[in-house]
Amino acid sequence: MILKKISYLLTLATLTITSLTSAAQYRLPDSHASQHNALIANQKPSTNPFKIENNEALFNSIEAREKAADSDEIYANFWVNDRVNPYGSAVTIPEKKNIDVSEFVVPVPGHVTSPYGYRSRFGRMHYGIDLKVQVGDTVRAAFSGKVRMTKYEGKGYGYYVVVRHDNGMETVYGHLSRFLVKPDQTVKAGDPIALGGNTGRSTGPHLHFETRYLGLPINPAQIIDFDTKAPIHEVFAFDRNIHGKVAPRTAKASKKARKARATAARKKAASRKRR
Repeated sequence: MILKKISYLLTLATLTITSLTSAAQYRLPDSHASQHNALIANQKPSTNPFKIENNEALFNSIEAREKAADSDEIYANFWVNDRVNPYGSAVTIPEKKNIDVSEFVVPVPGHVTSPYGYRSRFGRMHYGIDLKVQVGDTVRAAFSGKVRMTKYEGKGYGYYVVVRHDNGMETVYGHLSRFLVKPDQTVKAGDPIALGGNTGRSTGPHLHFETRYLGLPINPAQIIDFDTKAPIHEVFAFDRNIHGKVAPRTAKASKKARKARATAARKKAASRKRR
């Protein structure tokens, strides 16, 4: 019995000494503990990266930088003021491209008087559409952007303006009577840029309006519904294999029609001589 008590007391003493030793190993000195707590406090972030407002600020900053880079690319390259198509064959036109046209503003409220396409009467392509206008009517920018050129061409566009846009497209406004903007001027969609007229190769007052992508003319009616004066879709799905090409059948049919009319005229003239 006495031996059991002695054994129990020895075991208890051993456990007590072990626990005290462990506590001594894990307890830090008061001075060290305060320094440790201060270090942890200093490592706390000043803002919470997981807050929604912080994420939005980050995304907005990234978006602003991307827009600035895109803007530099759009307006820095091929920025000349001596020709409608400054690109020529110097750029590779992508096979497909989504173009934001949601902010479109109709240049003039008049209806379409002549569509895009081959004109058999003149034996040439009409690379835009004609919109009814009176001399002196206000002509407005279709999209936001920067004026690349204002120029006069007596045997073609007359007085005309070319604007390059934030979406990468360019628009052309022809047969004007007066400029309201200057080259390198920034404009917003709907801003007045010119007055309508009847200058250049024109058969009456109208606005010749073109839409181009990297110099390639695109039928404006494929982008805009000129009855409703609004984009057909907010994003125009450009396809190099579809847009900007002259339908060869149309040109061929027009050529055949001209030959047929010429043949008929010769026959008619010959018939008159026989009489």
